[in-house]
Amino acid sequence: MFMAKQKTVDKWKTKAWYSVMAPEMFESKQIGEIPADDDSKLKNRLISVSLAELTGDMTHTYTNLHFRVSEIKGRSAFTKLVGHELSASYLRSLVRRKRDVINDVMDVQTSDGVGVRVKVSIYSARKTSGAARSAVRRAMREEVSARAKEMDFSTFEQEIVFGKFSSRIYKAIKKVIPVKRIEVRKTEVRESFAA
Repeated sequence: MFMAKQKTVDKWKTKAWYSVMAPEMFESKQIGEIPADDDSKLKNRLISVSLAELTGDMTHTYTNLHFRVSEIKGRSAFTKLVGHELSASYLRSLVRRKRDVINDVMDVQTSDGVGVRVKVSIYSARKTSGAARSAVRRAMREEVSARAKEMDFSTFEQEIVFGKFSSRIYKAIKKVIPVKRIEVRKTEVRESFAA
């Protein structure tokens, strides 16, 4: 019995390329291109980009921004910022002997109602006691929470990724213990979306 050969279709030929655009807070720059055979398959897709690629400033290579596709118009996919993360190698480079790293995680809400999980690392100038660590965490939480309530999400994230927010926390904490450096190592928007 003779069977007819079925013609196979190359899936790549059915796909179109979409330009991925950053949100307005990053001047709606193009951050990449992604292929898809249907608009609906792009919605909610997560894209990570180095801050250095957006700004052209190579000192921001260790900061990665996470965007989620929120809207499709023609061949353009528009995104919203859903968080950032500092590279593990950069954070490791900040650790020194005879000093402590105090990590904390907290959930805050910005003035425009966006819930954000904030992860902070505090690098002390010397070894610290348990009581001092607790006092530092308390002071840091108060400062982060107060500042988040004053800013909308866009301003809040911009201050974090460009380091201004870390210096605000530094000023509040240096009264408690000697601090070498403070980094907001990660932020995540507390999202809810339909898949």
